[in-house]
Amino acid sequence: MSQDPVFLTADNITTTHGFFTRIGGLSTGLYDSLNCAWGSKDSLSDVMTNRALVVQSLGNRISDLLSAAQVHSNRVHSVDQVWTRERSPEVDALVTNKPGIALGILTADCAPILFHDRENQIIGAAHAGWKGAIGGVLENTVQAMIDLGAKRDSIHACIGPCIHQASYEVDAGFYKTFLNQDPVFENWFTDAKREGHYQFDLPGFVKSRLETLSLASIQASLADTYPDEERFFSYRRATHRNEPDYGRQISVISLEAE
Repeated sequence: MSQDPVFLTADNITTTHGFFTRIGGLSTGLYDSLNCAWGSKDSLSDVMTNRALVVQSLGNRISDLLSAAQVHSNRVHSVDQVWTRERSPEVDALVTNKPGIALGILTADCAPILFHDRENQIIGAAHAGWKGAIGGVLENTVQAMIDLGAKRDSIHACIGPCIHQASYEVDAGFYKTFLNQDPVFENWFTDAKREGHYQFDLPGFVKSRLETLSLASIQASLADTYPDEERFFSYRRATHRNEPDYGRQISVISLEAE
C-alpha cells in the first residue's frame, strides 16, 4: 500500500496513521485504484473493499474507519461511537479519544491535516479546502481536541498532499474574498500568467493558520496533487479534462487499541 512519506514525529508516538495515495486498490477507470470515497459514482463494492484494504494496512488494532460527509464547512464532530455510511455527519473534521477508531479525511486537492496529542491521547483529522481554511475549521478542530482534554502545546499537526500554488489559479473574486477578510492574506497569492488571475498557496495558507495556534509542531508534505496523476486524484485536473467524476485519496489517523 503506497503512502506519501510524511509522518508525525512526536517521540514515542502511539498512533497509526498515513496519507494514502490512489495506488493499491481495486477501482478502475476514473477511480483507478484506491478510491475511498462513498460519495463518488464508483462501484460501492469496490470503495468498501478499498477502505477495508486501508484498515488492513493499519494493523489488527483498528476496528472501524470513519469518515464524514464533507461539505467545506468549519464544523467538527467529536467521535464517541461509530456510524454507518448513511449516517455520516455533515462536518469537515473529526476528533476522538477512543482507541481503535480510525478517522479518515477524503481529498482530491484540498488539504488533509492530521493532529495528535501523544501525552493526552487525543487525535483529530481535518479537511481544509479554501472555504474551510478561511472559515476556521483548523481552529475549531484544535479547540475540539482541547475540549476533550488535549493541551495546545502538546498537539502535533501534519498537512498532507494537496494542490500547490503553481497549480492553483484563481480569479479576482476569489482573491478579494480573502483580502476582504484580512489584507495580510495577500501574502498567499502571486500574479498568474492570465491577467486578473492569481496563484493561491493553499498549503502555505493552511500552515499559516496552524502557526497562529501555538502547537507543538507543524509538518507539511511537498506533494502537489494536481500534476502527480500517478499517485493522486485531483478534482481540478478532472474538471480541466471535463471528466464526469473523480476519486478521492484518504488520510487516516487512529489511536492504537490496548
